[in-house]
Amino acid sequence: MRILFDYRPALRQRTGVGEYVHETAKALVASLAPGDALTLFSSSWKDRLSPDAVPGAATIDRRIPVSLLNLAWHRLGWPPIDMLGAGDQDVVCSAHPLLIPARRAAQIVTIHDLDFLDAPERTSAEIRRDYGALAGAHARRADRVIAVSTHTAHDVETRLGVPASKISICRPGGPSWPRRDREPASGGCILFLGTLEPRKNLGVLLDAYAALLAQRRDAPPLVLAGRVPDEPGARALAARARQAPLAGHVELPGYVSDEDKRALFGRALVFVLPSHTEGFGITAVEAMTAGVPVIAANRGALPETVGSAGRLFAPDDASALLWAMTEVFDDAALRQRMSDDGWRHAQQFTWARTASAVREACRLAIEHRATRHD
Repeated sequence: MRILFDYRPALRQRTGVGEYVHETAKALVASLAPGDALTLFSSSWKDRLSPDAVPGAATIDRRIPVSLLNLAWHRLGWPPIDMLGAGDQDVVCSAHPLLIPARRAAQIVTIHDLDFLDAPERTSAEIRRDYGALAGAHARRADRVIAVSTHTAHDVETRLGVPASKISICRPGGPSWPRRDREPASGGCILFLGTLEPRKNLGVLLDAYAALLAQRRDAPPLVLAGRVPDEPGARALAARARQAPLAGHVELPGYVSDEDKRALFGRALVFVLPSHTEGFGITAVEAMTAGVPVIAANRGALPETVGSAGRLFAPDDASALLWAMTEVFDDAALRQRMSDDGWRHAQQFTWARTASAVREACRLAIEHRATRHD
């Protein structure tokens, strides 16, 4: 089986989708059978795909602006990936909800969530232009749709009209980190990790944290780790974090490397993910793998991902988040129980299982391609 993977989301600083692409590609290489091959595709005007980005995978790197290629692919269905040096592929996997044109290969789209339908104002201009108008038709035309959670699969079926029989659930995995030995004795923090974008609902976290500071001036610092996009909402959020009463209590380290991420989880007393919606929530699994208690919003796939191991709250209720944080801080036995339960729960999420599910999705896509006529 010859698989082509769209590697573009992992080309630079990897957020959730990029992490999914990169780690799935690594696990696929490790699971290749004799005669199988994985090829990574990228296009960018300035950023180059390293030939050893994923050892064992071939690479195709085209100096084409990604915005220009996406416009041609999404709106014209051209050029087919075959014309860009892909050679003979059995299946082409898009990392997003829109198809990569291909003449002969089966086509897969990957859907992480449908936030682009629910709140287009929270997305980029390109996503607003194309996803809402095209995602449903592309998903129905695809030979297979990959969804990253049961929640997302249900949305794809009910809202995009894709038969459940054509959807494969391929959940992300967790890191291979060892569980930390103990929680920090001093210097601990409340941690959020992710892009500082509107979907992450960080305003409610700042509201709850300001209330926590009003109750206890010795509250641990809040760390908002992640890229700050150059857009008004993110800039306003960062500005608020630097003003009273939050000034000096909120840290904004920006995008963090894998090594720095591990250090942050080692420092965290609790991890908070207050998102309006998540298609899965990789960072929650990372926290549980490290043994960090998790407080998460009860929306999207987060109840599915966190299970009963964490504390859930309504994302529009800052007082509920404040109560959850206070409960966890004040009860050492609860923190230990959440740490134990979270670590056990996280063991079900492995990238080897992701790769196995993706390989099966590819096989089914190839079978479907063989039965249809263009």
